[in-house]
Amino acid sequence: MSFSSDVKEELEKVIPGSRHCQLAELAAIIHLGCRIEIDETNQDKITISSENPFASRKYFTLLKKTFIINGSAVKILQAVKVLDERGHMNPLSEETNPLLIKNSCCMRAFLRGAFLCIGSMSDPQKGYHLEFVCENEAQALQIQQVIGNFAIDARIVRRKKYHVVYLKEGAGIVDLLNVMGAHLSLMLLENLRVEKEVRNSINRQVNCEAANITKTVNAASKQIEDILLLQKNYGLSNLPDNLRQMAEIRLEHPESSLQELGGYLNPPVGKSGVNHRLRKLGEIAEKIKG
Repeated sequence: MSFSSDVKEELEKVIPGSRHCQLAELAAIIHLGCRIEIDETNQDKITISSENPFASRKYFTLLKKTFIINGSAVKILQAVKVLDERGHMNPLSEETNPLLIKNSCCMRAFLRGAFLCIGSMSDPQKGYHLEFVCENEAQALQIQQVIGNFAIDARIVRRKKYHVVYLKEGAGIVDLLNVMGAHLSLMLLENLRVEKEVRNSINRQVNCEAANITKTVNAASKQIEDILLLQKNYGLSNLPDNLRQMAEIRLEHPESSLQELGGYLNPPVGKSGVNHRLRKLGEIAEKIKG
């Protein structure tokens, strides 16, 4: 299964202990994952439109717990009307009744139900992305607002006819998984994040060291090239003693660092002193080239 399916499988097994939280999660599933149709007898019929089995199973589990319903369509429709006490003709056409998600615990349950129906998450091995695909703007704004109540930044983008609430920051996704109660998925994601951060840190360090080595090799090659030019066209014996000694040491130790070169001089010279002498040799070589 995908990581997204693993999260939903975990959330399906999280059953709220309080009836008000059960109602909040059930309301999210009904509003976001169900539809009302007219059957052959011209009666209203409610069906769950979500194709994933986790939402379907959670839907019937919560119905039985909160309303003691055995599957009767009439009783289910009565339950829907209870969940939306505002008297709308089509209770599934708008956002969930705000009265059902006033408490923090109910908001958590609501987000859990919403993710089961319309949520998805990318493979964290490839990137961080979690989203809720809503059929209308009112649903998207409500989900964004509820997520924001937990100090998590979620954004909305229009994708064809849908309004998508999404998170792209790993830390925000971790926080949201915690809010919804997907603790096993959270720990797995955190482990993956740590591995990725360590790997990226090592890669940055290796790249930095490789760049420094390349820079050192290029500088040494230029210095040796200048010294050979001086040797051929000027004569190292014509250089001041400190520069002549520096030139000879550099030719003897082409692979050494500036600090190591300074240790070969007599008397020893620090890194800045070595750099100064090599720069002087380079300036003399440039004058000869000119």
